[in-house]
Amino acid sequence: MSTVSTDAPAVAPLPQPATDSMAGRVRRKLTSRTASVVSIIIAIVWTIPTFGLFVSSLRPENDIKTTGWWQFFSHPSLTLDNYNEVVFGTSASSGQLASYFINSLAITVPAVVFSVSLAAMAAYALSWLNFRGRDWIFIAVFTLQIVPLQMALIPLLQILGDFTEWGGGFFAVWFAHTCFGLPLGVFLLHNFMSELPKDLFEAAKVDGAGPAMTFRRIVLPLITPALASLTIFQFLWIWNDLLVALVFTSGPETRPLTVRLAELAGTRGNDWQRLTSGAFVSMIIPLIVFLSLQRYFVRGLLAGGVKG
Repeated sequence: MSTVSTDAPAVAPLPQPATDSMAGRVRRKLTSRTASVVSIIIAIVWTIPTFGLFVSSLRPENDIKTTGWWQFFSHPSLTLDNYNEVVFGTSASSGQLASYFINSLAITVPAVVFSVSLAAMAAYALSWLNFRGRDWIFIAVFTLQIVPLQMALIPLLQILGDFTEWGGGFFAVWFAHTCFGLPLGVFLLHNFMSELPKDLFEAAKVDGAGPAMTFRRIVLPLITPALASLTIFQFLWIWNDLLVALVFTSGPETRPLTVRLAELAGTRGNDWQRLTSGAFVSMIIPLIVFLSLQRYFVRGLLAGGVKG
């Protein structure tokens, strides 16, 4: 008489994820209490020079030239004369940054709009439109990033020689910043767009949407994080640029804030106390732009994902 075993066959246990991997160890170290303390210390040390610059910008000229900013706490003395001189000063030696501030806005805002808009459209075409030579064009755009900026300044200036007065004298610097910003912008946005699901574009094509509508209705909302990041990078780079401004602008009617800041110390460097207040005046707009776009950047990260 045979018996049938009722025991269930042994089931091999499912493999458990390795908890002691290199990535796990690194993650634990970076999120530990020690790492947090070290990060706070680094942030404080990194902020000290900026804090010292701010304190110096509020001190009288004689105190700035004779004592260090840390001595402010033992002998406090505050004044707004430095800011008044560099912003609203009427003498030839004063800063007169108000007009240069407007010039910086007139240069930076259009240049950022041109470069980011063209980079987004070019990246979309190189990512999702099929045409002959597409990959070679992307390789060419990518290789343009290794060309030093200084090598292209004079040839580009010679090409734009007859058009420097377009746009009230700002055309040349707009064109230069757009050209120099496109390679990096196209590369960054192309990498972001190429990761979008192909099903989205196929569904849009089935619904009758053309390339322009697909780009406007589908792609742009999904690439908000990349557009915000590129806008921040471009704005900060163009606003803080000095080399391109020196080459492609002429005269106080077109030169930006950075050019005037370089001249604030005087021909012999004896008026360097103005640089402290002038530096903080130049930081106002970049800080506003960064803090404003950071909110949209985080919102785009949360809302831009594709859920199945």
